[in-house]
Parts: sequence; structure tokens; C-alpha cells
Amino acid sequence: MTSQVSVIELTLDQWERYRDIRIQALTHDGDAFGGNLAEESQYSQSQWQEKAAQYVGILAEVNGEDVGFMSVENLKGDFGATCWIGSCWVSPSIRGKGVLTSLFAHLDSKAEERDWGIQGLGVWVTNTGAIAAYEKIGFASIGEPSESTRKPGTFYQRMIRESTY
Repeated sequence: MTSQVSVIELTLDQWERYRDIRIQALTHDGDAFGGNLAEESQYSQSQWQEKAAQYVGILAEVNGEDVGFMSVENLKGDFGATCWIGSCWVSPSIRGKGVLTSLFAHLDSKAEERDWGIQGLGVWVTNTGAIAAYEKIGFASIGEPSESTRKPGTFYQRMIRESTY
């Protein structure tokens, strides 16, 4: 990668950055998420702030441009997961350049202190590119695919990864 990836954790007063990258993700890859562009585009400031307060938002930037994002929630989840990764997205223009690896390196750097040691996520079974990217950084499929409650008829695969801390 020719440019350095910077990774930060968003604060609640940075809700606009969260909103903007979420809208980008839904615009470019709406089928990869349980959310809906038309609905989320209409959220008010307080709705975005409320949504952003539900988890830790981790943002990747390159040359001052926000290019990747993930959310992290602490939970005791399926297959021993201690945290759940959601809304994971990298801008199509920079995929394969280390952004996803940088996001997870940050997650790993905080894993011990935040109890993020066993990381879980769900990915649509048809999103083979994302599945391959997650496998490359150590995720493994676990359990059988499950039907989405938000998008009936669509199935997701749970994946688990142990932190490298």
C-alpha cells in the first residue's frame, strides 16, 4: 500500500463521520448489510447519535479520506464470541490495500483490555468476496447458515476468529 492507513475510534461527537461512511457503504454495497439506504438516509441527527452510541465505531482513513469502518459490541454470543463485529465495510476503490487488516489490527490491539478476544460476525452466504477476505485474516465459518430476521429468505454465515494479541 502506498499510503498509510490510520485507524481511530469514533467519539459520539463524530456521529457525522459515522453517518457519512454508513451511507457510502449502503450506497455501494447495500446488499451486504441488513440496513436500508432509503430508510437510513432519512435518519435525524438524534437517530444517528443514538445508533452510534450503541457500540464502538472503528474508522480507517487514508490521506484524510474515510475508507473503512466496523462496529464492535461486547456480548456473550454464539460459539463463545466475546464481541460481535458489524457494519464492516471497505471502500471498493481501496479494497485489497490493507484497510481491513488495519481495522482488525486495531481491534486486536484492544482485545485484552476490552474483552474482544473471540470475535464473531455474520456475512451473507452469497457474499463470497467478504467471506474470502475474512478467512484471509483468520476467521472460520462456524455452525450452519441462519436465515435473517431482517431480510427473510436471505441466509448469513457466522464466522469466528480469535484475536492475535
